[in-house]
Amino acid sequence: MVVEQVKGVKVAGQDISVSSTSGSKPVSKDSIINLDHGDPTMFESFWRTMGGQGTVVIPGWQTMSYFSDVTNVCWFLEPDFALQIRRLHNLVGNAVADDRHIIVGTGSTQLFQAALYALSPSDATEPMSVVSAVPYYSSYSAVTDYLRSGLFKWAGDASAFTGDSYIEIICSPNNPDGYIKHPVLNSKKGKMVHDLAYYWPQYTAITGPADNDIMLFTVSKSTGHAGTRLGWALVKDREVAKRMTKFIELNTIGVSKDSQVRAAQILKVVSDGYELPVTDPAARLFDYGRRILGYRWERLREVAKTTGMFSLPEYESDHCNFIGQQTSANPAFAWLKCERDGIEDCENYLKSYKILTRSGKHFGVEAKYVRVSMLDRDETFDLFIERLSSLK
Repeated sequence: MVVEQVKGVKVAGQDISVSSTSGSKPVSKDSIINLDHGDPTMFESFWRTMGGQGTVVIPGWQTMSYFSDVTNVCWFLEPDFALQIRRLHNLVGNAVADDRHIIVGTGSTQLFQAALYALSPSDATEPMSVVSAVPYYSSYSAVTDYLRSGLFKWAGDASAFTGDSYIEIICSPNNPDGYIKHPVLNSKKGKMVHDLAYYWPQYTAITGPADNDIMLFTVSKSTGHAGTRLGWALVKDREVAKRMTKFIELNTIGVSKDSQVRAAQILKVVSDGYELPVTDPAARLFDYGRRILGYRWERLREVAKTTGMFSLPEYESDHCNFIGQQTSANPAFAWLKCERDGIEDCENYLKSYKILTRSGKHFGVEAKYVRVSMLDRDETFDLFIERLSSLK
């Protein structure tokens, strides 16, 4: 039975399945296919072709201090990492990065928590309500409530919220369905956090630089380095930036400087691939990601059409300023809906065929939907397509 081969792990109050394909290639045609996570191992082959360009060597005496730049609001932010963040945003044109405070965090999850802390009044009689329009990222609710903070609480679907005081999370392109999202609430007392983890050219058209009060990004989805555990926030207001920094100081006393040194080099390689006179197009990360994801989406749509068992979202094409042409979205996740009569729980149905996905119930919708990662290695994705094609 599949359930005997899958180990349950609690992450932020949610059951996460770990199998033989978590972080590694499938060992056989009969292996469990774990597409529950957004583990971006698809990018591994790109970085292998780059050889030692992304390699860093850190001497034993380097990065020993807690402090990076005491004159900066985020005093543990490595200056070169900040430099490469601004350089990459200016290259891609996906966010206004100049004249913004950069806050580094242990992944965008910590930054999400820091933003909630910074935006919630410390003297309020009731916790601040945190909302997001369905289908919302499954971890928003779990991360908001797992410490049972007196400062904020999860309040569910933004479209159904009726209060005036809130923090609305806008994930765009959205995890899980890949659509471009905008705020649904409008109140002078309301505050917003924009999660732009997937606003990169491999996933969607870059139509202009985002210019929001708080914008969250992550190394995980921009370059594929999930294990480096780094994210960053671009923040307009100095006081908000200071409060976010204070949260991270209290939570982890800063962020790994070793990880920042590595990430700075990784971002530098990405920008160099477009800004330097490189003759080899294989050195361009976003082109690689767009090509691979485009091909995977074509295959998945063909399987859905052939079997008639599933439906997928349709995306309108848009002009991408970065690539200079019309392009359609190739999201990091497939928002799959089981259309066959009698299948009410799509996650369990696919699990019976050793395909692990994440149920729509974690995203605030019905269990007929599942989120499927499109970012795993070729071997895993090929096996997924093969197995999906065999379903009748």
